[in-house]
Amino acid sequence: MKIKILFICLGNICRSPAAEGVMQRLVEERGIDNRFEIDSAGTYSGHQGQLPDPRMRRHASRRGYNLTHRARPITMSDLDYFDIIVAMDESNRRTIARMCATLEQEKKIVMMGDYIVKLRAHYDYVPDPYYEGAEGFEIALDLLEDACKNLFDDIIKQTKITTI
Repeated sequence: MKIKILFICLGNICRSPAAEGVMQRLVEERGIDNRFEIDSAGTYSGHQGQLPDPRMRRHASRRGYNLTHRARPITMSDLDYFDIIVAMDESNRRTIARMCATLEQEKKIVMMGDYIVKLRAHYDYVPDPYYEGAEGFEIALDLLEDACKNLFDDIIKQTKITTI
C-alpha cells in the first residue's frame, strides 16, 4: 500500500511543487519511493498547466531539486484519494476544509508549519515567496526541507516502514 501525500499552496507554482520535490528526494534517498505517491496542487487554478515559478526552479535547482510538476487545482476526488493533505498556510487550510464533504476528509489536512522545527521561533507556516525577492525563496526552501524531513520521520514512525 502506498502512502499518498498531497502538498497544497495557493497557485501550485512555488511552495507546494517545491515541497513535492523535497519529499520525493527524501523517499528516493531512502530507497522507499515505491511506497509513496507524492503530488501537489493549488487552491487557485489561474496557473493551471504551468511549470513552477522560474525563481523557485532556479533556487531549488541550486539545492539539487528539479521541479517539473505542472500546476493544477485541488479537486474533490483528491480529498478522498490522498491520505495526507498538507497545507502551506492557514488560508490554504481553510479553503481545503470548506471543500471537504466529510469529517474523514477534513481529518487528512495537516499544516506544514506543524512540522517546522529549526525556524519555529520565526515561522509557524511557509510564507508565499511569490512577491518576495531571492531571500523569500531561500527561506521557503529552508522551511520546506526542515518540515518535509520531520513529516517524513513522523510518517515512518507511524507506519513502521523500513528505510535504508
